[in-house]
Amino acid sequence: MGFNCHLIFGQKALYSVTTIAFYNLENLFDCINDPLTFDEDYTPEGKHQWTEDKLQIKLDHLAEVISAIGAKSSKKPPALLGVAEVENREVLEKLIVQPPLKAYDYDIVHYQSPDRRGIDVGLLYDRSVFTLKNAQKHRLFLKDEFNNPIYSRDQLCVSGYLGNELMYVIINHWPSRRGGQKRSQPRRIEAAKLCSKIVDSIQTITPKANVIIMGDFNDDPADKSFKKILQTKAVTKPYAKYHLYNTMEILHKKGLGSLAYRDKWNLFDQIIISNTLLDSIGFRLYKSYVFNPKFLVHSKGNYKGYPKRTFSRGKYTAGYSDHFPVYMYLIRPQN
Repeated sequence: MGFNCHLIFGQKALYSVTTIAFYNLENLFDCINDPLTFDEDYTPEGKHQWTEDKLQIKLDHLAEVISAIGAKSSKKPPALLGVAEVENREVLEKLIVQPPLKAYDYDIVHYQSPDRRGIDVGLLYDRSVFTLKNAQKHRLFLKDEFNNPIYSRDQLCVSGYLGNELMYVIINHWPSRRGGQKRSQPRRIEAAKLCSKIVDSIQTITPKANVIIMGDFNDDPADKSFKKILQTKAVTKPYAKYHLYNTMEILHKKGLGSLAYRDKWNLFDQIIISNTLLDSIGFRLYKSYVFNPKFLVHSKGNYKGYPKRTFSRGKYTAGYSDHFPVYMYLIRPQN
């Protein structure tokens, strides 16, 4: 069939299922000190004593997770996987050849960003499913209260054909809440404005473009960056022209989260789509999820229910990530 698909039966039609996902990989660093970034903690001599052995455990664990995202219905790992907190292309190249992923035809889109820690966003895509057309990074220009530049992650815009349908994917990792939510909010507002400009430019050229926005936004679906700037709506009918729909908003209202801090859950990891993916004769949204199987979750102790992370309070715990992945199923009628 040529698609990342599994056949499921509805009352009237037969559909293919494609998984689209996002995963913050939580500091996927190599072990080499880059003199241009603040990555010293992730070296053998650094704070975390980051060695090749620890990196390999991290790669094994991440590959295990990625291979399982959405596989219950699609029978394959995600066709498209946005990632955040990766140091360079080399660590992604090591990731896609790990045993759980090696059998799949993954390729990488990655650009270095000016982030001071050296962490970037990227896209893994299955070449048997997705044909890359174009990729471009968009710089987020920020300044602090003293008019000094703040170096954050670029936003990555990738276009290509999922099967025979053109898709635009925008991958984000917005500025953190360091210093507090209120104080840091203007930076995420600027990130939302940049993302909105990218969407506007796409829809000006192609009014009915299929757009997928994904990332770690460091904001929840109800925050100003989404509701006032991107003007996202929850996925309910009727659908309005050109609106962006947050596939995770209803999950957030139900109390689901992708990360936890001090017993508070946030859904910072989200997937947003254009209305063209809601009511289409081609690919359209079926449902979105937080991927939180038992093997990713602490079963007891102070962090019961939390994601199993790589480090906890500075101690190496050999986990996966401090974020759960999020994903959605796109379905398409099969003739």
